[in-house]
Amino acid sequence: MSNPVSRKIKSNLKFVYSENSTISIIFSKNEDLLGVVGEFNNNIKELEKITKTSIYSRGNSIILKNDDKNNEIVKNAISFLYDQYLINGSIEKKDIISSTSKFMIDQKNNSRDNINYIIKTPKKSVIPRSEKQKNYVQALRENDVVISSGPAGTGKTFLSVAVALTMLLDKKIERIILSRPAVEAGERLGFLPGDMREKVDPYLRPLYDSLYDLLDFEKIQKKIEVGDIEIAPLAFMRGRTLKNSFAILDEAQNATDTQIKMFLTRIGENSKIVINGDPSQIDLPNKKMSGLERSKTILGHLSEISIVDFDHNDVVRHPLVSKIVKAYSSKNND
Repeated sequence: MSNPVSRKIKSNLKFVYSENSTISIIFSKNEDLLGVVGEFNNNIKELEKITKTSIYSRGNSIILKNDDKNNEIVKNAISFLYDQYLINGSIEKKDIISSTSKFMIDQKNNSRDNINYIIKTPKKSVIPRSEKQKNYVQALRENDVVISSGPAGTGKTFLSVAVALTMLLDKKIERIILSRPAVEAGERLGFLPGDMREKVDPYLRPLYDSLYDLLDFEKIQKKIEVGDIEIAPLAFMRGRTLKNSFAILDEAQNATDTQIKMFLTRIGENSKIVINGDPSQIDLPNKKMSGLERSKTILGHLSEISIVDFDHNDVVRHPLVSKIVKAYSSKNND
């Protein structure tokens, strides 16, 4: 299969409006229609569920039979999904979730500006899906230190790993370092069975998952073996100086003030450091020990450091995740 990044985007959709509130979206290539509707029409079924509308596939067309307002929403969503298919050669569930977002539609209409924020990796092109994600990508590229906080599913880890990987492949850095507190309440690795790798791997699995989603498994394994990518618990960072590196500390809400300071002060020549965390998921025995929010307060005035705060509006997982995050946030504020 050819690299999806190299595919040229050329929209060939035709929209036919009928008097009975019906829009026919006609595809010039049947393979593109099949790519958009998905296997067993699963993509269309998911879009129907999200928009609470009726969508039909017939011949080389998708037929919309709803009120005029919902027809336009779904038409724009399908147009967006078509572009995603042309860019990446596939459509993921998060693409369907994003397809009805006003931000994504606006970005589609401003494609010249949007293309500057696309992160092109060998397996897929990653596109920011909210204004804050867009600002986050810009900060990752331009600032030496970025501190981000927000709920699960807002792209903090995935986007930072994607930017780091592109910089490594472009030889702008020599190494990626991915770290997180390995065990809640002090990283007591000795209490876990197995050798050191077996002890820490379960805690670092989300970082591996992000890498494998962006580059072939064998290539990732090779880069880990030669040291181009290092994945290690936070405890192993002490005493080091990171040069020509892109270092990411994930799950930073479970790092203490002292640990975050230690990680930040590892920065060396031609290096970037990213701190990511979710303040609502602190697992430390004393939540006040978390250093994530304090680091933002202490360092926010420094021009070289960018602070990005995500909220439920930036969640790109299942639509229910955004509602769950919002509900818990409202409850905690009562």
